[in-house]
Amino acid sequence: MERQRSPERLVFFSDAVVAIALTLLVLPLTELVPELIATGAPASEAVTANWSKIFSFLLSFAVIGRFWLIHHRIFEHVRAFSTPLVVANFCWLLTIAVLPFPTQLIGAYPSQPFTVLFYLGTLLVGSVCHTALLFIVRRDPVVRGDAEPVSDAWARSFVVTTGIFALAVVVACFRPGFGYYVLLLLVLEPLITRRLVTTPAA
Repeated sequence: MERQRSPERLVFFSDAVVAIALTLLVLPLTELVPELIATGAPASEAVTANWSKIFSFLLSFAVIGRFWLIHHRIFEHVRAFSTPLVVANFCWLLTIAVLPFPTQLIGAYPSQPFTVLFYLGTLLVGSVCHTALLFIVRRDPVVRGDAEPVSDAWARSFVVTTGIFALAVVVACFRPGFGYYVLLLLVLEPLITRRLVTTPAA
């Protein structure tokens, strides 16, 4: 039966997609070299005149890396895959595969609302898919098998993370440039989650 199959191939396939996406992120930066040569500009302008492209690359690299790490942590609780798990995983992989496209758009059109919303919206959908994966594992004992159950605290953490991405999208609707800075709240996510957990008991 499908539910009795090992998730290893799904994990390996997911890792390959993430690795390709991370590689594609750097392509807009490599294209800067021929442009500099054609215009006779100094090499330093690859950095000084393209900070927005470099920023979007580093931000996307960090976010995909974080997504990948979380994905592996989720699948540490998976012993068999089910159809809902596979569907949610492929939806997440779609967001990872698409992400280099809005990243390149942001490098070329950093201040346009459409590109910012496209980029942040892709991240939001990816986070929603991650949360869906977690709750599938949490609620399906066959998928989880003999693995340690997903804790309430970890589930709250995923909801808070998705909320941060959603907040970034909302802020970007009114102030596109500030949407990126909302993502810095991801650094404070553990503190926010603990605060939400301890507040009811106070």
